[in-house]
Amino acid sequence: MSTGVIIALIVVVAAVIAVAVVLAVRARGSHGGHGLKRRFGPEYDRAVARHDGDVKAAERELDTLVERHGGLRERPLEPAERERFEARWTAAQERFVDSPQEAVTEAHQLLAEVAGARGFPDGGQYEEQLGALSVHHPHHVHGYRRVHRVARVGANGAAMRDAHTPGTGEGRAPGTEDMRSAMVEARALFDDLLGHTDHDTGRRRAQEHRQPVSQDGSRSGHHLPRGFHRHQAKEG
Repeated sequence: MSTGVIIALIVVVAAVIAVAVVLAVRARGSHGGHGLKRRFGPEYDRAVARHDGDVKAAERELDTLVERHGGLRERPLEPAERERFEARWTAAQERFVDSPQEAVTEAHQLLAEVAGARGFPDGGQYEEQLGALSVHHPHHVHGYRRVHRVARVGANGAAMRDAHTPGTGEGRAPGTEDMRSAMVEARALFDDLLGHTDHDTGRRRAQEHRQPVSQDGSRSGHHLPRGFHRHQAKEG
């Protein structure tokens, strides 16, 4: 084999190796480090906090979630499905004024059902469903986590612990403000799952303030009752 052929082979091999290295770096960037932080947003910081500041461990956890759920394709909702879900959410919000715990428990169940309808893992597998939602809806998934904790308290009387949410602490049941805040945050995920755009959400909130108030203090349409934002829910 001539020297020229050997040199050519070496150049080709070096080029192949260089391309492989570049692809590996790009792949790493799409899953780890800054790529993970961009993808997961607030969930990235929560993962780091869960691992007591161990960034490597947090990124391994998030990488695993992407590998497991990244290929999921969300199924669009039919208009009739969306209307049914919206009507049920409205009913839960109106119930909050008199029965906050029941309202949040219903919101938790409703989120699980909407996620299932969109093609996420079944709500009976909460951790799997939460993991998939954190990959595809990372900016709002914490609302689901919060209403799950409140619903669990209502179901078994256990204490709720949420280290990332001011006003909730270990050793006590959630108060009305905790539940109101959890439901407001869960509404953001609900809107996201129903496919509402930021424009739709902004228009909904504007309409809420313009709508007439009935004698029982609630507004017409698929919106929060008047007392919900004004912290007028009854304790107990």
